[in-house]
Amino acid sequence: SADRAARVLLSRGVSTVILTLGAKGAWWATPDSSGSVTTATVHPVDTTAAGDAFNGGLAVALARGLPLTRAIRYANHAGAVSVTRHGAQPSLPTAKEVEGMMG
Repeated sequence: SADRAARVLLSRGVSTVILTLGAKGAWWATPDSSGSVTTATVHPVDTTAAGDAFNGGLAVALARGLPLTRAIRYANHAGAVSVTRHGAQPSLPTAKEVEGMMG
């Protein structure tokens, strides 16, 4: 399970684990807590850059000072936007597109 995998990584000294789960969102864990964050429902056409979009979205959200679960939600939506388009670089969303999907 995602929780079990996260606990293994935490036991090896990782301070925060985030596992992406595609349409199911993401699972996160720290030594003190864990949980899941959902994502938007979309009809994927190409998942090529989903991980890149997630990681970029997470970096942006954390740099903006968002708390971890809100940053993961933002990252999930960045990934969700990206899978609705073909290709890698052309599928990466702008902040405005991510925020528009989040509502």
